[in-house]
Amino acid sequence: MPVTDDPLATSEAVTRGIAGCREATGRLLAALEVVDYSVVARASLLPGWSVGHVLTHLARNADSFVRILNGAAAGEELAQYEGGAPGREQDIEQGSGRAAAAIVDDLRASAASLDEAWDRAPAVVWERNGRHMDGLPFPCRSLPASRWREVEVHHADLGLGYRFSDWPEDFVNYDLPLALDRLPTRIADHAQRAAFLAWIYGRTGQAPEVELRPF
Repeated sequence: MPVTDDPLATSEAVTRGIAGCREATGRLLAALEVVDYSVVARASLLPGWSVGHVLTHLARNADSFVRILNGAAAGEELAQYEGGAPGREQDIEQGSGRAAAAIVDDLRASAASLDEAWDRAPAVVWERNGRHMDGLPFPCRSLPASRWREVEVHHADLGLGYRFSDWPEDFVNYDLPLALDRLPTRIADHAQRAAFLAWIYGRTGQAPEVELRPF
């Protein structure tokens, strides 16, 4: 890969991200070995989403990454979701009401497909892009980190006993610098950005309240 300041651009970062995805997915699937409809119908920690919504989202997210990787391998820059944001939302809503076994089996199958896609991706794929729902480039080299984040964050969002404090040290060490790198774009208000910067420099006594755009 070309030399770059992008922390995700090295083959080591891609390999580490894929390994993290697999370990995180294994923990998640192990936690779902015994679930029933009362569990998947339960409200998650995400407003408006049940456990079934979150699990279905994770399945469709895996499918979307397979789509991007397959497209990149063929020299195509594909959109993450074929139906765009409306199609994504419809798939999640329709899938969330299924039987518990169907939801978990779907997640298991989609994760296995992504595993296979990681393995068969030629080296050139990591230099190519897909497209986010907003139409912006989605570098393939960022997919492993993005998927690892999706699984860890949403595992805790389920509200089934896995907490944010349970995140492995390796995940936090890997993802925190990436999250901090994105932070300026998530604080829309200039005054809040300035107050946050002053706090980082030790010029204020406590962290200011800031309103963050969704990640």
